[in-house]
Amino acid sequence: MPILQKKTSSDRDGQPQQALPKVPVPPLKQTLDTYLKCVQHLVTQEQFRKTKVIVEKFGAPGGVGEVLQKKLLERRDKTTNWVYDYWLEDMYLNNRLALPVNSSPAMVFPKQTFRDHTDALRFAARLIRGVLDYKVLIDARTLPVDFARGQLAGTPLCMEQYYRLFSSYRHPGPRTDVLQLHINTEPGHIIVACKNQFFVLDVVANNKQLNETEIFSQLEKIQKMAENAAERSPPVGILTSDGRTEWAQARDALTKEQMNRDSLALMETCACVLCLDEPGGPEPSDTNRALMMLHGGGPDKNGANRWYDKSMQFVVGMDGVCGVVCEHSPFEGIVLVQCSEYLMKYITGSPSRIGAAPGVRALPAPRRLRWRCSSHVHGLLTAAGGRLQRLVNDLDMDVFTFRAYGKEFIKKLKMSPDAFVQVALQLAFYKCNGRLVSTYESASIRRFQEGRVDNIRSATPEALAFVTSMTDETAASTDSEKIQRLRDAINAQTNYTIAAITGMAIDNHLLGLLRTAKELHMETPEIFSDETYRTSNHFILSTSQVPTSLEMFCCYGPVVPNGYGACYNPQSDHIVFCVSSFWENTHTSSTVFVRALNEGLLEIRDLCNRAGAAAPEAPVQPRKAGK
Repeated sequence: MPILQKKTSSDRDGQPQQALPKVPVPPLKQTLDTYLKCVQHLVTQEQFRKTKVIVEKFGAPGGVGEVLQKKLLERRDKTTNWVYDYWLEDMYLNNRLALPVNSSPAMVFPKQTFRDHTDALRFAARLIRGVLDYKVLIDARTLPVDFARGQLAGTPLCMEQYYRLFSSYRHPGPRTDVLQLHINTEPGHIIVACKNQFFVLDVVANNKQLNETEIFSQLEKIQKMAENAAERSPPVGILTSDGRTEWAQARDALTKEQMNRDSLALMETCACVLCLDEPGGPEPSDTNRALMMLHGGGPDKNGANRWYDKSMQFVVGMDGVCGVVCEHSPFEGIVLVQCSEYLMKYITGSPSRIGAAPGVRALPAPRRLRWRCSSHVHGLLTAAGGRLQRLVNDLDMDVFTFRAYGKEFIKKLKMSPDAFVQVALQLAFYKCNGRLVSTYESASIRRFQEGRVDNIRSATPEALAFVTSMTDETAASTDSEKIQRLRDAINAQTNYTIAAITGMAIDNHLLGLLRTAKELHMETPEIFSDETYRTSNHFILSTSQVPTSLEMFCCYGPVVPNGYGACYNPQSDHIVFCVSSFWENTHTSSTVFVRALNEGLLEIRDLCNRAGAAAPEAPVQPRKAGK
């Protein structure tokens, strides 16, 4: 089991978890038919013919597919959520890539203006006080229940992900990681990272939580302690930025010393990490702030001032660059948004309590985490730093705010903003590459018990028909034909979205069938060793809508070496896009993609304006989870 400790039903008091249905297992024929429709235009005709024969054999009466489907239905009856563990392992825990850039998304907070370090520490103290308040709501199970918006609005959503925000830790393993839950309703302590050193800050003294003034006072002490060069430990945090197998091996080397085992135990049970960053250097543009959150600028900047295994790392830069970096396996983007917005409102919502509070109690000093590193571990630190620097050098990020229009314009066209943006992303990719590729858009399945996400496959045949009509230089299509194709593409996207959020998409189902075959020690069914299946799961375009009501944005890296990450945040009169790719791959360029995206969005607007935009009613999309 990937999660060591699972909550009992009594932990869920006050939440209507039992009222939520279980994730369904879609009908086998429906999934196989949809799969063929999704891949036909993404592979060669010859390859598709082979695939069609393989899929028909798999789904034949009395065939392998029916055996596996029956087992999956039995699993659904016996478990709370039949796909959860399969999905968690496949999406995260079995992945051996480094967490920064490849897996951990970041939320970039509004740029802060700090006059000096004192200002920055005041902000950090207020932030941590907000975290402790939010954790009280989580621990008491008194967070208001989320309800679905848009499609099928009003359905209550599963709240389990919130309960993992401050209790999760991703433990590295040689072949697979383990997601641990340290269920402790006492906040206990947080870890503060400063100048690549780690300090334990107890947030309770004499059974009373520290107030904002007291937290500020402790942070001042930590900053002074961090400046003491004689006491400085090696930058052990850099190891958590390494590949998961490398970090698991390094951790084994560290744990040979009792001192290191004690320090690791405190790291692994903290409520969160607060990273007090040095100024990052370049102009704090949106793009540079996103980079600083995703990787800290490398080992020579703030890259070692992190502990990537912890689910929530709040970054407060002395230059006003602030945000939160998350380990993605416990929760989705929308949970991160809700938490971040609560904290921003807390910080700006009332006059600072610093100075107004009844003074500071005599508190024990924060404690420095100590590490004893052998020459072998020092070698591992150097190697990990080199690998992080290569990752930093390779990430090509472009945060782009499209200002010509936002979701209000799209709604006036009676189109779904999310589906509209997805079609625009397909157009941008087609302009750059002359083809469509397998695309991932995360869709929340929180309507179900312990629901996480499934995939909306946005590279539909209808999207292909639209983008080819828009890029055809022979002007073979009239505006009314293009508008019809746009409507068809948006309807196809909307229909797939509804299928996904109601548990009827294909990706989780196919994964479940594959994992069931492995558990039965069957030879891998040909459908899963077929080249088409590999192509269909190589997501060159990985996309996610992460909407916010405050001025902040989410970003992440590509999920494959030759791919793009495209996170977007539609606002009423503008849309923020965070586009990422890797420099090493000469076929990708974030700047070129952004240019094509800007051009495509303007062309679609002009087309709609010319055609009078007499589009049919299409409901607005629900908010969906992060990457």
